[in-house]
Amino acid sequence: MKSVIVVGAGIWGASLALRLAEAGWQVTLVEQHKPGHVRQSSAGETRLLRSAHGVDEWYTRLAWRARDAWRRLGERAGVTLYEEAGMMWFAGTPDGWEHASSQVLKNLDIPCEVLDPADGGRFFPDFRGDDLSFLLWEPHAGVIRARRATQVTAALAEAAGVRLVRARAVPVAGDGAPYACAVEVDGEVRQADRVVWACGAWLPALFDGLPISVTKQDTLHFAVPPAWSVPETPAWVDHGASAYGHGDVDGVGMKATSDAEGRPYEPEHGPRTVDPESVEQARAYLRRRFPSLAEAPVLFTQVCQYALTPDAEWLIAEAAPGVWLLGGDSGHGFKHAPVLAEYVTGVLAGDHAPEPRFGLHERQEARGLRTSGRIG
Repeated sequence: MKSVIVVGAGIWGASLALRLAEAGWQVTLVEQHKPGHVRQSSAGETRLLRSAHGVDEWYTRLAWRARDAWRRLGERAGVTLYEEAGMMWFAGTPDGWEHASSQVLKNLDIPCEVLDPADGGRFFPDFRGDDLSFLLWEPHAGVIRARRATQVTAALAEAAGVRLVRARAVPVAGDGAPYACAVEVDGEVRQADRVVWACGAWLPALFDGLPISVTKQDTLHFAVPPAWSVPETPAWVDHGASAYGHGDVDGVGMKATSDAEGRPYEPEHGPRTVDPESVEQARAYLRRRFPSLAEAPVLFTQVCQYALTPDAEWLIAEAAPGVWLLGGDSGHGFKHAPVLAEYVTGVLAGDHAPEPRFGLHERQEARGLRTSGRIG
């Protein structure tokens, strides 16, 4: 039986541990805190699931498959992890990111519909779209209960035989290689056939020179009337303005926040209070798009972090024989986790090599996979 140590029990690490155990591997999952702890990027209350990824077909196909994977995962645990509320994209130009996305979705037979901005009133209790060129409707997109999904996945992994170790792991220097296929846990060196470092925002501090930056991301939820609940109200994204949100899920309020990268951040000890300017930015957007919510009270806030490569492509690379780095997932990685775990399991088994785009090469600045990375 092949053995593997997975470091990090966020959604990527937990999903991979579960899939490897189901594939017959002996799996140890190391996490310094509890799965779903509030410092994880995976521990936000919610994450969006959408298939639209601009011109990229690879991520689009993966996200479409992930819908059914999330449903099956929830059924196994007896909970609803995915709310298929649909998603509305607000297109500011006629031939931009949303147009490219619509063409790819149609080519792959993934349901979508191009609508007039005036149709927005059919989906939102209050809507202003006079500055938009069109709306792109993804009826099968929606919202994942992120923290719950992370906890459920970790629990299913343990039930499948994964050994969860609560400790902090650090890399081990190799003999003739930068790193050994081992980890040091509380002073003890543990070896395995494969080691996967899937520790999110902690990854750049453990491995020098990675093309990953960590930024502070303030998340805001507003108290809204019942009509703004999920699934009655869909999720929404304004790609050009780097703004996104969804209706009230489980009483924590309507999410309306910025997807623009924040300032550099240290995830373990960084402050967990949102900045006043983040609140003002969110209110300004509500005032423009959903005017009746401009003065809605802030109900819930949370600070997480992005760990992003310059081009927003993931990092799936072998740093030394048997030592794999899995990261750069923030902003658009959560939704893919169950099916990405299948893909990475194949990589570790030697069934196929990772896509070249995921390698340890120099990255050029690009934001075609998520948002424009700016505040409009």
